[in-house]
Amino acid sequence: MAKKGARQAFALICSVCKSQNYITEKNKVNTPDKIELKKYCRRCKKHTLHKETSKLK
Repeated sequence: MAKKGARQAFALICSVCKSQNYITEKNKVNTPDKIELKKYCRRCKKHTLHKETSKLK
């Protein structure tokens, strides 16, 4: 059975090479805005800005 609540799964995509590197979740009640984090991209081999997207591959 699926969990109930305000948590939402999403993917983080590198803003440089557009590859999906991370899948995480957030509480959409507390943080309704889209998340942007500096994370390590294995394809670029450096820390880049990763943006939230709703598409999960």
